Amino acid sequence: MNRQHENQKLWEHLEQVAEQSEMLAAEAFRRIDKIAERNQWKVIEAFQRHKVSDFHFTGSTGYGYNDRGREILDLVYADVMGAEAAIVRPHFVSGTHTISCALFGVLRPGDELLYVTGRPYDTLHKVIGKPNDGMGSLQDFGVKYSEVPLLEGGGLDWQLIEKSISEQTKVIGIQRSRGYDWRASFTIAEIEEIVKRVKAIKPELIVFVDNCYGEFTELLEPTQVGVDLMAGSLIKNPGGGLAETGGYIAGKAFAVEAASYRLTAPGIGGEVGAMLGTLRPMFQGLFLAPHLVGQAIKGSVLAAALFEELGFETKPRWNEPRTDLIQAVRFGQAEHLIAFVQGIQQAAAVDSHVVPEPWDMPGYENAVIMAAGTFIQGGSLELSADAPIREPYIAYMQGGLTYAHAKYGVLTALYRLVDSGLIVIKPYIT
Repeated sequence: MNRQHENQKLWEHLEQVAEQSEMLAAEAFRRIDKIAERNQWKVIEAFQRHKVSDFHFTGSTGYGYNDRGREILDLVYADVMGAEAAIVRPHFVSGTHTISCALFGVLRPGDELLYVTGRPYDTLHKVIGKPNDGMGSLQDFGVKYSEVPLLEGGGLDWQLIEKSISEQTKVIGIQRSRGYDWRASFTIAEIEEIVKRVKAIKPELIVFVDNCYGEFTELLEPTQVGVDLMAGSLIKNPGGGLAETGGYIAGKAFAVEAASYRLTAPGIGGEVGAMLGTLRPMFQGLFLAPHLVGQAIKGSVLAAALFEELGFETKPRWNEPRTDLIQAVRFGQAEHLIAFVQGIQQAAAVDSHVVPEPWDMPGYENAVIMAAGTFIQGGSLELSADAPIREPYIAYMQGGLTYAHAKYGVLTALYRLVDSGLIVIKPYIT
């Protein structure tokens, strides 16, 4: 047991420290379990309403015309998300690609995209682009872009938002998750408030939400509180650790249809697309997702409680409401950050022998270190961690298909920090 941890006495002491954090977080764990339970029932009822059967798991080939499994999967997703329509496809290669299709679908030259939650995630910067950049970005196609920085405490700057909405503003962008920022993620209640306030100013605005990492963390989804269009990745929450690729777009029917034309071609949209054996894991992954999201969130709560007890700043704190998977820990020093991420990798079932190092990853503006010992490449519902190598050296941990694995990962990362002499835990004595 734990043969990779040569100092068994240290490991046992860290287990005791973790058990104290678990007792502290017991009530938070119960709340998470209740949300997972209710979301599980919601998914099951959607399957039942649409009479999902095993013949829906049979894939299509070629054009994929009349693929009933694909059509039912779209209907189930729309039902679960409280949306008029949805398109769920393995042809979306990432969350960024899915978001890009959604935005290009509803924006036209001369329109403006206004992000009201500050600068979006790093990989979207080149999707937005610059005017005449030659890359085929939004701005290269004549779409204007503006963003409203968040206030110092992470809140919305409503005074500036109201001033920024112009005649050209067509889409309001919201990034639900914190991304690589030291801020709180936006709750469903906060997203609902954004929808109400911006539409009071200009009713025809399309409100778009990047829902990555947010699915099933609360009882409602953004499209259930007035959001017109949202997108997410199947190798995150809704794929349930089984979907091998893909993404989804959900929302108002007109907006989803427009996005589908960007994915395939105008006039074709979601009517084609061979599913090639992906339907069963997509259906089954969605079925498992509420429970697995709950397991991952409990792992994040443990990480927050444990590192707070050791004097580190965390966001969110262990007892704060959760609206995404991500747990941020501020280390303040590059060596601590790198050791933490390497410890998460060391705890993996896959590629535990690999030691991640910072590198210039495509789409990112700083060197990035990523722990990704996952069955699905980049599958961040699985236990993973990543961070840009920049001050104040914040690690972003997410996922864990089981709470036991998430706990093991947190303990292994902590062991690596202590064993390497980067931090000291008292009253432990070697």
